[in-house]
Amino acid sequence: MSTQKQAQREPDAHGAPVRRFLDPAYRPLAQDLAAVRREIDRIDDAIVQLMAERAMYVKDAARFKRDAFQVSAPARQAQVFAHVRELAARHDPAFNGGFEGLPDVVESAYRALVAGYIACEQTYFGQTEPVDPSPKEDPQ
Repeated sequence: MSTQKQAQREPDAHGAPVRRFLDPAYRPLAQDLAAVRREIDRIDDAIVQLMAERAMYVKDAARFKRDAFQVSAPARQAQVFAHVRELAARHDPAFNGGFEGLPDVVESAYRALVAGYIACEQTYFGQTEPVDPSPKEDPQ
């Protein structure tokens, strides 16, 4: 088989590594690609569970907004993006040389995530009505 055809195939999930990091401090995390994928799937399950929990708080937030501008809350979005960049920098593992660019990846993911949540929150906002702050008095 030609080298070009080999390069186009999916990697062997149970095969030995075919590359190594130049950093001598790097320590492998898994024996094979299948184990890497199992761990990624486990983490994805936890992430999606947390996203579902976050979604319910996003839905609940619609009760506190007066209009569509407040739903989009651009100042709050900026706070969230700055906060997750800070979290990414703090959580980037120092062992194995870290993951250069993690704050950029996290911010990019959150920008997409927040856009999706806001679109849904706008829909939920449309399913609310104003709360009457003062009960109507009985005319008797």
